[in-house]
Amino acid sequence: MDALHNPVQNRLLARLEHSELHRLLPYLELITLAHGEVLYQVEGKMVYAYFPTTATISIDYLLEDGGTSEIARVGNDGMLGVALFMGGQSSAGRALVQAAGYAYRISAARLMEEFYHKGPMLQLLLRYTQVRLTQISQLAVCNSHHTTRQRVCGYLLQMQDRSSADEMAVTQEEIGAALGVRRESITDAARLLKKLGIIKWRRGYVTILNRVGLNEHVCECYAIVRGATLLLLPELPAMVAREKSAWCAGDRLTVVPLNREKRRRKAVASCTLVHVSEQAEFTFV
Repeated sequence: MDALHNPVQNRLLARLEHSELHRLLPYLELITLAHGEVLYQVEGKMVYAYFPTTATISIDYLLEDGGTSEIARVGNDGMLGVALFMGGQSSAGRALVQAAGYAYRISAARLMEEFYHKGPMLQLLLRYTQVRLTQISQLAVCNSHHTTRQRVCGYLLQMQDRSSADEMAVTQEEIGAALGVRRESITDAARLLKKLGIIKWRRGYVTILNRVGLNEHVCECYAIVRGATLLLLPELPAMVAREKSAWCAGDRLTVVPLNREKRRRKAVASCTLVHVSEQAEFTFV
């Protein structure tokens, strides 16, 4: 198996005990996700749950006028498919790949078996659900009370947290759609951040040059969500270090090999991947 890919790159899976992860791995399939790929349609059946490693997924609602509004974002800090173990079988929103990359997926039926097993997976998923509710609640506050510049800073910080990359393939139109604001407002915010030397923006790509600068301009919502996440799912870097150690010691787990179309391989050919040796340096946000 390619050493660039392993399940503990997803910070939620990294919380599982080694024995639990070992039992679960035969049911996890490593896949590539292309930018713009739709994983769930509104009211569509959720056949799989997804645990991203380098990809980022946006969950949004489609409005009658064709507009969109993002309600949640999932990266290597979580999973897509919370509604499955909350009693739902269809998606209330659309799940769209925002940043191309890799993810592990598991069938909805198998995930529910793990959930009803009432073991560590159940506790982990319920804790993550509380994290997601905190994120959504704070997003509602942020949308009502904070400026576009502050929200753009929060968006970029969260994207970097979830992809572990300084450069991201995203357009101003996409950020505007996610935040529910006009593209012109995003342009104005980006121009100021670029002038301050905090970011570099070229067509279709944004590079974070100064993370400290972003933190100085972001609203308090980012820190609140980050703190709530750390409180509910603590000590993750140590857990990742432990799993990494076991992995590198030769106790490798068997996974379902990548089996997707060649067009998707090309779509993620330039995506930044994180080697297993770097996992202990991740910060859970």
